[in-house]
Amino acid sequence: MAETIHHKKTLRQRDMVLFTVSAILLLDTLTAAASVGAPSVFWWIFLGLVFFVPFALICAEMGCAYPEQGGIYAWIRDGFGGRWASRATWCYWVNTAVWIPAIFILFAGVFKQMFFPELSLGWQIAIGVALTWLAVVVNVVTLDIGKWVPNLGAIFKVIIFLAIILGAYLYVGENGMANPLTLETLKPNWSDSLQYIPAIIYGMLGFELVSAGSDEMKDPARDVPRAILISGVIIIVLYLLGTMAVLAAIPAGDINLVEGLVDTLHLFFGGSPAGEALVVALGVGALYTFFSNGVTWALGCNRAAAEAAMEGELPRIFALENPKLGTPIGAAVLMGIVSTVVLVLYGFLAGSNEDLFWSLFAFSAVIFLLPYQGVLLTFIKMRRVDPDHPRPYRVPGGMVTARALSWVCFAVLAISIVLFMYTPGDGLQWPVLAGVVITLAAGEVVIRFAENHKKR
Repeated sequence: MAETIHHKKTLRQRDMVLFTVSAILLLDTLTAAASVGAPSVFWWIFLGLVFFVPFALICAEMGCAYPEQGGIYAWIRDGFGGRWASRATWCYWVNTAVWIPAIFILFAGVFKQMFFPELSLGWQIAIGVALTWLAVVVNVVTLDIGKWVPNLGAIFKVIIFLAIILGAYLYVGENGMANPLTLETLKPNWSDSLQYIPAIIYGMLGFELVSAGSDEMKDPARDVPRAILISGVIIIVLYLLGTMAVLAAIPAGDINLVEGLVDTLHLFFGGSPAGEALVVALGVGALYTFFSNGVTWALGCNRAAAEAAMEGELPRIFALENPKLGTPIGAAVLMGIVSTVVLVLYGFLAGSNEDLFWSLFAFSAVIFLLPYQGVLLTFIKMRRVDPDHPRPYRVPGGMVTARALSWVCFAVLAISIVLFMYTPGDGLQWPVLAGVVITLAAGEVVIRFAENHKKR
């Protein structure tokens, strides 16, 4: 096995706040949530209280109590052993490899809408492939350089969200609400809302991601809980107000999952040369955030996979690192290859960028949610078997509260997984289910191969 690599301590509290905002605050989640209509406001508030806040508190405790390189892999390994940790890490890594094409197709769709309306789906896929390999390059430089991609992405996201919120305030003053927000309209319609509720949960995950680089943090015990608290407040407030802003402009039934953002910006600011220039500037900023989304998740997931491979739980190729920089070259290149293949294959199957985006999103989301079940179970177990371990931050309320919060979050994730695979009114989504089964089976093969190699 390769010699121990001493990672450079580069992540400060500011970087961790921006990294987490970049990971969780997603513009595509904003349009997906707004598609639910006025009840999406209810769901943001309700799910924020029963899931977002509890999960943030759990990640804050785990991140400062067990600040180990690899994050989610190291936590589950300590709780349930290497094999379960490697299964979770495989899902974590594969999800990102499949989700990156989805987010880069979103990039290409907005790019087409803004600059080249006649751009074919083939060219959009080519753009996605180019962005994939640019993300690989960012992953193999040190975090003191690579961290600026998510840092700038977080700043641009906050600016765009604030612009949308301000634009909505001005727009409603002149035109009224496209979707009235009243006590009656806010009531959830179960038959219509269920399809998109999992997208809201999906948009609440990622507090653990920065902990994958724990060895590269200056003071994780102090900074992780603070960063999660600050970023959590920013994220939930902007999601809630941003969703209301989109609903102010566009009837819920007309919101396009890929192009709804630019439609909203045009409504708020278009109509004058200065306004059109602002739309272009904000649109370009949004394009950058789509790229930074992919980079942010790749940075965390590749580090988790590399750590698993170093311990022999995933194939050794995932463990290939730059001997001087300690960056995960093997995992990053493999992710680039998988993402490229997925982009090309789905390109032949999808009829439009929206079809392609949602197919990739739903499939990857199921794989993505599974490891979080492991995190929640690990949190409960480590509280029970390792009660005296130093915890600079501890979820308040004792063991009873810790169990209750964990099981509520576990149930919400389980419901979301089911709803990604079963759409009320449409039935079971067989392509999504088939993709999940194949991915899990492939993971078992990969893990067994790594275990057999480790034994030899």
